[in-house]
Amino acid sequence: MRRVVVTGLGCVSPLGLDVESTFKALCDGRSAAGLITRFDTSNFPVKIAAEIKGFDPSFYLDKKEIRRNDLYTHYAIASTEMAKRDANFDDPFYPKDRIGIIWGSGIGGITTFEEQMRIFLTQGPSKVSPFFITMMISNMAAGILAIRYGYTGDNYGVVSACASGAHAIGIAYESIKNGRIDAAIAGGSEAPIVGISLAGFCANRALSTRNDEPEKASRPFDIDRDGFVMGEGGGALILEELESAKQRGAKIYCEIAGVGMSCDAYHITAPPENGDGAYQAMLSAIRNANMKPDDVDYINAHGTSTPTGDIAEIRAIKRLFGTRGIKVSSNKSMFGHLLGAAGAVEAIATIKTIQTGIIPPTINLDNPEPEADGIDLVPKKAINYPVIYAISNSFGFGGHNISILFGALCEQEGAPLI
Repeated sequence: MRRVVVTGLGCVSPLGLDVESTFKALCDGRSAAGLITRFDTSNFPVKIAAEIKGFDPSFYLDKKEIRRNDLYTHYAIASTEMAKRDANFDDPFYPKDRIGIIWGSGIGGITTFEEQMRIFLTQGPSKVSPFFITMMISNMAAGILAIRYGYTGDNYGVVSACASGAHAIGIAYESIKNGRIDAAIAGGSEAPIVGISLAGFCANRALSTRNDEPEKASRPFDIDRDGFVMGEGGGALILEELESAKQRGAKIYCEIAGVGMSCDAYHITAPPENGDGAYQAMLSAIRNANMKPDDVDYINAHGTSTPTGDIAEIRAIKRLFGTRGIKVSSNKSMFGHLLGAAGAVEAIATIKTIQTGIIPPTINLDNPEPEADGIDLVPKKAINYPVIYAISNSFGFGGHNISILFGALCEQEGAPLI
């Protein structure tokens, strides 16, 4: 069976405009949450988010491209350009029909939707942009990237709410592993910080209301957590078949050792209390890698800071890994919840942890969930810890679950499951 490796990384996040600055801020335990600056929040019960600051799309797109693409596509292009440069992927090693682009977004062009709806209601249908539909739909980032680079292999958009970016990586992995393509751009992007999104999440009471101390609002696994902090961004990975990557002399970050997927089939927003869907996804990833739970060193948790989600994930982890003190932390404590981009950016952070031996902390963890006993939640400060195999978890509204198992590249595949 063909093996799949990661050779390039790129991201834009509330903590930084590239991979290195984002990962450094994660390791420093810095929060990106603050008061929303893009629109008036006077009438909203939630006034905080993790906004990206200083992003200039003109570094990556010309003026016409900026006007004709939503911000979520801007983030997709920027992160992909960085990943391609990182992987030296402009070299014409692969035929273009052997390169795929699989991209995830939970909401797509919600900024465009809000803007054009306002125009429709105030100025009439004749003033709606001819680019409204193409800017809004969630598959368009994948299509725009293909047009930009001329890659004609597998190409589509993935929509599984907050699991979208991770599902894109998992599906790209399967396409390469099964021989449909030899390389892929995979990731996700989201630009949801607009009034209509905030109103919707406020209405379903998913968000933290700690408006007076936004940097402390996202507190995964803490007993005083009250909801997530909305974020935004994009993350892109270059995936390649191992032997081909070696032949072209690519720098290899790690291997995707296994992927597991499941569905809760339970509720539109809440997981089952026992976390069975999360458990099944992690177990499936480990089995897919022909490994055993004790081989896993670290879990980059979904860890959103919601009351029901966090406890379900803890129960799933304890059921599978026991109380041996496995290292677990949540990036969302710092850059908030990037929704459809979360799985991609957190996958990048997981890969950097394998590369550097630094596990970013779970900040704001003042009073851990009592049920988390036997789990090391890496509170408040990063730690140096050798990580060979790590799981990145992503779960989405609708009950969608995916776990991706990354591993340092070894000459032989993983140990047999026992």
